[in-house]
Amino acid sequence: MRRSAPLLLAELSGYLCVIMPVAGFAAPLLAAHPQISLALKLTAAGWILFMAHTLWAARGLQTDDQAISFRQVFVTTLLNPKALIVALVMMPQVELGAMMPWVAGFSLLVVFAGSAWMLAGATLGRLSKTPAAAGLPRRVAAVCLMIFSFGMASSALASMA
Repeated sequence: MRRSAPLLLAELSGYLCVIMPVAGFAAPLLAAHPQISLALKLTAAGWILFMAHTLWAARGLQTDDQAISFRQVFVTTLLNPKALIVALVMMPQVELGAMMPWVAGFSLLVVFAGSAWMLAGATLGRLSKTPAAAGLPRRVAAVCLMIFSFGMASSALASMA
């Protein structure tokens, strides 16, 4: 767990490198066109649901014990569509200064969630050494993504009322 701690900084840095400029520049567009915001939220929920399905249906992969680097996590997060989803859907569409409390909250959430995933991954990794439980970590992650997707879609649909 201690060896993985620097990877949290890589993840947070990758997210913020996308979120800050995208959310800052997209705010005026989304404020002027709320239907675009709704469409983005529903599309994001669909994408996350698709990722959950893909993760659930994936066959077990053979992995080696090679360590994951700071750079790998940073680049993967930077290119991850979830960063755009956070910037365009989850962050409030306000001016950059007004968004800073949200960015701080998101940053804490990334550190907390990343720590929880590292702990869960280490625990599930130990438990899934048996063939019967080999897909358990993927299935748990897929269920979490599905719940998040439904929550996001519900929120978007409730905003229409």
